[in-house]
Amino acid sequence: MKGIILAGGLATRLYPLTHATNKHLLPVYDKPMIYYPIQTLVKAGITEVLVVTSGPHAGHFLRVLENGKQFGLTHLEYAYQSTSNGGISDALAYAEDFADSGPITVILGDNTTDADISKAVQTFKKGAKVFLKKVPDPQRFGVPVFENNKIIRIDEKPQKPASDFAVVGLYIFDNRCFDFIRTLQPSVRGELEVTDLNNKYIELGELEWAELDGFWTDAGTFKTLFKANEYWAASSTSYN
Repeated sequence: MKGIILAGGLATRLYPLTHATNKHLLPVYDKPMIYYPIQTLVKAGITEVLVVTSGPHAGHFLRVLENGKQFGLTHLEYAYQSTSNGGISDALAYAEDFADSGPITVILGDNTTDADISKAVQTFKKGAKVFLKKVPDPQRFGVPVFENNKIIRIDEKPQKPASDFAVVGLYIFDNRCFDFIRTLQPSVRGELEVTDLNNKYIELGELEWAELDGFWTDAGTFKTLFKANEYWAASSTSYN
């Protein structure tokens, strides 16, 4: 299993902080934000990682991450997404060659969690798996719609969420995801949405889900960036 960290975009919601560097390099307590998704992958036994980035500060990753050996990675690559607003599925398409026909675990670069997903990674065989978390503001995320404990569809940023679960930015896909991405059409936001990719697997009856244990937050807004800093500062003694 290989890992993909999606760390592109302009992060305009965090201006003026992101005038200076890529969002995923901003500090979360005592580490750059992207360290946390790297640690999630390494803890799951994934040591070959591709970082997909974009925008004017893409080169900053090289100085921060270098070759990845300090994290326990055996191989680290970088890809450049030419459109900063192309969407998550568009960014994921740049990982096709790196995946080398195998399955992938994908995590957004602004997601921080102390969850252990190693069992899900080790037992994955086919289809797709998404991770869910109950949140106070599900309208910011993809929201699952359940029927008999099975996800029958995922709604992207619904005004009236069908549940208080959010699909967090952590996914496992088999290699067919790249073929499915080629069939996607841009959403009303002009992006290739990961929700549409997940719904492709739902249509085939091949999407599984699990509730993520432990702490999780994205860090894409001032409020959630503060929340991430607060948590990791409080847990730093046990974490380090």
